[in-house]
Amino acid sequence: MKKIIKVLLLIVAALVVIIAIGAAVVSYRGIPKYQAQQIALKIDYTPARVENGAKLSSMLCNSCHLSDDTKKLTGRELSEVKQFGKIFSKNITNDPNAGIGKWTDGELVYFLRTGLRPDGQYVPPYMPKLVHISDEDMNSIIAFLRSDHPNVAADKTQQPECEPSFLAKFLTNIGAFKPFPYPDKPIPGPDTTDLVKHGEYIALYQYECFACHSQDFAKNDYFKPELSEGFFGGGNKMLTREGNELQTLNITMDEKEGIGKWSEGEFVRAVKYGLVPNNKPALRYPMIPYSNLSDKEVRAIYAYLKTVPKQQNAVERKFAQR
Repeated sequence: MKKIIKVLLLIVAALVVIIAIGAAVVSYRGIPKYQAQQIALKIDYTPARVENGAKLSSMLCNSCHLSDDTKKLTGRELSEVKQFGKIFSKNITNDPNAGIGKWTDGELVYFLRTGLRPDGQYVPPYMPKLVHISDEDMNSIIAFLRSDHPNVAADKTQQPECEPSFLAKFLTNIGAFKPFPYPDKPIPGPDTTDLVKHGEYIALYQYECFACHSQDFAKNDYFKPELSEGFFGGGNKMLTREGNELQTLNITMDEKEGIGKWSEGEFVRAVKYGLVPNNKPALRYPMIPYSNLSDKEVRAIYAYLKTVPKQQNAVERKFAQR
């Protein structure tokens, strides 16, 4: 009996040593690097693309990269993702040194789709990847980033290097977080004459509304969004800038727990202006009013959500203060 106990203790001790060594390796290695592809691409920066890119950027980039101090996309500390460490969004103005002024169009597109910088450094999921956004929308974003818009005017503000947590290092080293593959064929835009298809594109591929409004980021399927656990049923735990936890709302058409009793007009008011049917402020960061969406676009999202299976997931609603 004593011999068996001794053997078990030796096994446990060996496991502890192996785990300790593994943890030390992960901690030392940090976020892994990969080989970034070279994409030959030169985009035509037309006024129409710059305008569309400014609209897309206002809803995809500003919440993380717009600085309260500089009023430009010079980055800030992302205190709302503290589980991943001390994380800073980067300067994406046209400054050649502090920003992205030296990046080629191909490098920018490759990074935004895969999460790999030109040097092969991988950026974990606290920066969303534009996996399915159409080529035309992507070109518009690049055209805006290259423009003379005040938000992206060259600025020398330099953000500190990120200090990723052990969790971030661990998940990236075991492959739970890894770069997305670069598309192997062109990605067309949606059929805007089909309201449901247009809404599907906006909600799943352009702004990825499902990513926050499903159950858990870790259980999302970014290649088949409909397979994400709790698809649009809310409950995903997120943090405000002050570090307070809240859950995303159920926006399926369930009459009790979701938005099944909301009219189309009430949905438009909530998305664009942040007001729910009882006129309480509905939105709290990280959700922002999408005031730059057209009424038609929001109605398209509503039409698409009417086709999504209802989820009876009860989520506590915490209203913002006026």
